[in-house]
Amino acid sequence: MISSVLPTYSRAPLSFVKGEGSWLTEADGRRFLDLGAGIAVNALGHAHPALVETLTRQAQSLWHVSNLYQIPQQQALADALVDKTFADTVFFTNSGTEAAELAIKMARKYWYDKGTPRTTILTFEGSFHGRSTGAIAAAGSEKMTKGFGPLMPGFQSLPWGDAAALDAALDDSVAAVMVEPVQGEGGIRPMPEADLKALRAACDKTGALLIFDEVQCGMGRTGRLFAHEWAGIAPDIMMVAKGIGGGFPLGAVLATENAASGMVAGTHGSTYGGNPLGCAVGLKVTEIVSDPAFLDEVNRKAGFLRQKLEGLIAAHPDSFESVRGLGLMLGIKCRKPNTDLVAAARAAGVLVVPAADNVLRLLPALNIPDEDLAEAVSRLDAAANALESA
Repeated sequence: MISSVLPTYSRAPLSFVKGEGSWLTEADGRRFLDLGAGIAVNALGHAHPALVETLTRQAQSLWHVSNLYQIPQQQALADALVDKTFADTVFFTNSGTEAAELAIKMARKYWYDKGTPRTTILTFEGSFHGRSTGAIAAAGSEKMTKGFGPLMPGFQSLPWGDAAALDAALDDSVAAVMVEPVQGEGGIRPMPEADLKALRAACDKTGALLIFDEVQCGMGRTGRLFAHEWAGIAPDIMMVAKGIGGGFPLGAVLATENAASGMVAGTHGSTYGGNPLGCAVGLKVTEIVSDPAFLDEVNRKAGFLRQKLEGLIAAHPDSFESVRGLGLMLGIKCRKPNTDLVAAARAAGVLVVPAADNVLRLLPALNIPDEDLAEAVSRLDAAANALESA
């Protein structure tokens, strides 16, 4: 039978019918440990009681009114994000891709209003900012852009980790630099703290706006509310999505008043962005994951998982090479093809996510119990054994 769904995904032969915590149940009754969390979306796991209660309560009163009117839930979430971050203002979207589009528009409008012809935005090899035409042009990889030209102009992609290339490109003609503090799709590659600090200083010197894409690495994923906090610096504009909704589609762009100065009435909009349902859930997620005690637990769990993974790698040098990442955003660099290891892990009842550079992404729920982490590593061990003996 031919599916009526556009075949843009290479889907695994699984159909899940129930989720609870870090476990998913397939239609045939099999249970799987989920170390992907919907690709870093289910920050608090599946069917978290506080999120279910919040969503149910809001759904019983008001779903949607549009941004023609005041939305108290939106204002409350914006206030919470401003209170906990560098930002002065917030715009809500439904996804990270939409957040990327606004970040690009905001940076270019900033320079347009200054009367200065700055349009170039510097990005980095291996980046991923979404699937819209603007976002794929920003990332620039052939895998995403082939066949979709002509691409939006004004982006220059630089080699990852090449300070000399950045110094040569970042002059007073550049509008902004857009970077993921930790690349996700690119293979769990953190930008070193010293490089982030140097990038902030270089942008300050030239006037370029600094845009952080924290769609995947934000909302507590690295053990801080946002990954850039480890470097002790702040961006001018930041893209957020995935974990902020805990599974409900929600994204946001956070910005300083200065960076957002060009975005006046009529310059941008969204029909669904910032709706009462999404913002009610997002506020509850933000309250939970921004708690210092919760973030301390993320870091403790990250150390526990990393120790287990180091043991796994030592036991399987033919399959695995090393572990990297921050917090509960970890990647295992593989020696065997990562797609084979993903399939073997699935057969062993644990779900992981592939990434570039032959990496397995481990993005568990931030509140995953230690016993589930230990069980997940045990299942990865079984997967490696099965693959090595095949």
